[in-house]
Amino acid sequence: MTKANQHPLEKIMESRIAIIDGAMGTTIRTYGMKEADIRGERFKDSTKDLLNNGDLFSITQPKMICDIHRRFLEAGADIIETNTFGATSITQSEFFVEDPREHGGRKDPEFYQKIIDDPMLGSLAWEINEQSALQCREWADRVGSATSRQRFVAGAIGPLTVSLSNSPDADDAGFRVVTFDQVKTAYMQQVRALIAGGVDLLLVETIFDSLNAKAALVAIRDVFDQDGKELPVMISAAVGRGGETLISAQTTEAFWNAVEHAKPLSVGLNCSLGPDLMYPFLEELSEKANVAISCYPNAGLPNPLSETGFDLGPPDMARYLGDFAREGMINIAGGCCGNTPEHIAAIAKALEGMPPRELVRNGRAA
Repeated sequence: MTKANQHPLEKIMESRIAIIDGAMGTTIRTYGMKEADIRGERFKDSTKDLLNNGDLFSITQPKMICDIHRRFLEAGADIIETNTFGATSITQSEFFVEDPREHGGRKDPEFYQKIIDDPMLGSLAWEINEQSALQCREWADRVGSATSRQRFVAGAIGPLTVSLSNSPDADDAGFRVVTFDQVKTAYMQQVRALIAGGVDLLLVETIFDSLNAKAALVAIRDVFDQDGKELPVMISAAVGRGGETLISAQTTEAFWNAVEHAKPLSVGLNCSLGPDLMYPFLEELSEKANVAISCYPNAGLPNPLSETGFDLGPPDMARYLGDFAREGMINIAGGCCGNTPEHIAAIAKALEGMPPRELVRNGRAA
């Protein structure tokens, strides 16, 4: 069934499985970057280590980030994600603000209000999101034109370093370090910057705290309503061995029920346990949800002795994702941690020509 305002990605998913890219962090590590590389001249005097702040590379090493986007696109990705997994003022504060706990204090809503109001952190978060979106946009359009195949940019909206669902204080179950409105405000800024940079989609991903994700979805809705521009939204959760989101402990079905109201383009699972252990939870989600299903697992479980830090190589991921496709469970496929451009190329080749999962709405095939 073709809708009058059907998004081009929806049209693609009617005929084949769309491919999403792999792990930015894993691929960055293959470039051998050091602390001095991420600091550059601009951040050379920072008092905290920055090397784990991978989003910052979009500012200090844009050529490397663009090269990674190019490689994923040439591997066959239809969708590439912006390098903005932690690009909110809240998460960036971990790298630029002194931790009050080191001096007998604590992080609480008063502390995070200062973070939200900090003009430097706000400006930095905006810059990372906008620049990363522009970098993705350039290469998606360049490779799309060269191959006569449209590519799409997903604005990556990751989890935070704080939880709305759980208290960090064992003696005070009601305590939260941050408020819902503070989280929503940080996400609204990220959403606006991603849209300013030209993304096609918004991807709320690696959800392990469903209440944080709800704040992100409310932020997206508020931006759409206030700014008069609307984009498709993709939603993807991380699950544990029991099929629950990792902090908020909702089951797979409960998670879907919690986000269905957002009317996403797709819902799915990513990161988590690797494709083999993810299988039963993906199967359940595929049976329950009436939208497209995405799946981009880790390359197995962590293994510090392997080249990528994870167990599974490209042929392994291709085999597992191929099995998911043969069972009619997926519409979008790719890889999370441990998945390099070589993994995505293998997945894309394995899924070539395979039919996508059939969408069923209101008991009828769409």
